[in-house]
Amino acid sequence: MENSLESQAKWYVLHTYSGYEAMVKSSLEQLIENNNLQNSIFDLKIPMEQTIEEKNGKKKVVERKLLPCYVFIKMIYSNQVWYLVTNTRGVTGFVGPQGRPLPLKEEEVRKMQLEKPIVSDLEVGSDVKIDNGPLAGFIGKIKELNDAAQKAKVNVMMFGRNTDVEVEYSQLMKLDLTQQEQSEE
Repeated sequence: MENSLESQAKWYVLHTYSGYEAMVKSSLEQLIENNNLQNSIFDLKIPMEQTIEEKNGKKKVVERKLLPCYVFIKMIYSNQVWYLVTNTRGVTGFVGPQGRPLPLKEEEVRKMQLEKPIVSDLEVGSDVKIDNGPLAGFIGKIKELNDAAQKAKVNVMMFGRNTDVEVEYSQLMKLDLTQQEQSEE
């Protein structure tokens, strides 16, 4: 039953005060728990991206909010849920006309990587290309896979040496040898 309910749910965007994203997310998780809203609200996300920062001559990968002031919520819309969510501390309202929620389109959900692909044809030792994110364009070999987190450790050539980076499955594109040979020509 829960899967059929979740399939009816859509992704919406909440606007929050600056810096309140994590607090809003945890307040909403508490709200779901306290009001038994597990059949109305299914997921909450603060989209993050990995960027490379240089500090004191050292480069390191840091997580940054992709869209500050926004929290994504997967829910089945109802007036009761709208009321509870918009009255959560830190929430300024839903993104949409007159503050009424406007669901995201399928391609927007895919582009924002809000839902993880479950099936993976990736294997340790496979050649892959990172096709989005800060490391887009890098080609490397998979060293290890973490299906639970949907992340892979990939060895790429970066700054003149081999470096292991952790990337999400959704950022990887498996290369077959014919694709690789064509791109080298």
